[in-house]
Amino acid sequence: MKALVIYDSIYGNTAEIAKAIGNGIAGEVKVVGVSEVNQQGMESLDLLVVGAPTQAGRPSQAMKDFLDQLSDSITQGVNVAAFDTRLTTRWIKLFGYAAGKIGKNLKKKGGNLLLDPEPFFVTGKEGPLKEGELERAAAWGRQIAGSL
Repeated sequence: MKALVIYDSIYGNTAEIAKAIGNGIAGEVKVVGVSEVNQQGMESLDLLVVGAPTQAGRPSQAMKDFLDQLSDSITQGVNVAAFDTRLTTRWIKLFGYAAGKIGKNLKKKGGNLLLDPEPFFVTGKEGPLKEGELERAAAWGRQIAGSL
C-alpha cells in the first residue's frame, strides 16, 4: 500500500500526530508537511490522510490553500481520511473544526472517505498534546489501514 500523510503544524502538535498516524499505517508511508508537498509525486496513491490544526473553526491557512489547489485527478477514487488537532473547550464547537472541513473537501474532490474525520486534543493553544493522544493516533492509523 502506498500512503501519504500530509499535515500542517504551527506549534508541532499536529506534526507529532501525523507521524504517529503514519507509524500506525502499514506499507509504504510518507509523512510530509504541507509546504513540502509536490502534487506531481502524488499519483498512484492508495491512501491520502490530511490533517491540520483547527484555527477559528477551519484548517490552517496553509492547509486551506493546499486543499483549494489540490487537483481532483489526484483524489478521484483514492481512499482518504482527515484529522485535526483542537482544544477541548465547549465554546469552540460554535465555530466548527478543521477535520470535518478537510474530509468534506477531499470527498468533494472524489475521495473515498474511509472513516469519520478524527479529532486529537491539545491542552492549550500551543499544546502540549493531551496525554494518550499519540497512542490514539497510531491506533487510528491502524484502523485506517484495516478499513482498506
